[in-house]
Amino acid sequence: MVAEQIRARGVHDARVLEAMTRVPREQFVPENVRSEAYADHPVAIGHGQTISQPFIVGYMTDALRVDPTHRVLEIGTGCGYQTAILAELAREVYSLELIPELSVRAHETLSALDYQNVHLRSGDGYAGWPEHAPYDRIIGAAAAHAVPAALSDQLLDGGILVMPIGTFSQELRVLQKHGSSMQLLATLPVRFVPMIKG
Repeated sequence: MVAEQIRARGVHDARVLEAMTRVPREQFVPENVRSEAYADHPVAIGHGQTISQPFIVGYMTDALRVDPTHRVLEIGTGCGYQTAILAELAREVYSLELIPELSVRAHETLSALDYQNVHLRSGDGYAGWPEHAPYDRIIGAAAAHAVPAALSDQLLDGGILVMPIGTFSQELRVLQKHGSSMQLLATLPVRFVPMIKG
């Protein structure tokens, strides 16, 4: 998966590739679809949600430029796979999931794999997690119409935010905060589930 789907498509950060080699993706998908865990497409995880295809996880993580000292906010825990990748790279990961059942399942999987630097909560991603702000990095796994103001506010100056924006036509945006504005660093056409307000 890492060699054919991720490195071959331009993700070259050694830390990201090592993290994706270490995290057992099959542990994060339902048993009935584990044969598809490493396939080059999204996989349904229940409740109308999916685990993103491996390349997208690799691309987003690479674009986030996570440092070992960073505190990261993730919007949309889902099954917890992206959370685990981030936990391999960052000092602390705070992850929000609107659907309580997915949050519980992700907590069980991440605990079983002994990730101790992950903090999960069921809540509205549009509001972020202000109690632990500001964050060095923010990543979103669902598409909003625009970057929610709360997320911009909770990002450190100089910090990077990566998330899909749009409805029918979506693009993944890599943004860096400079004072009160966000500088666009890169875009990629994508298709994500919509970000739902809690």
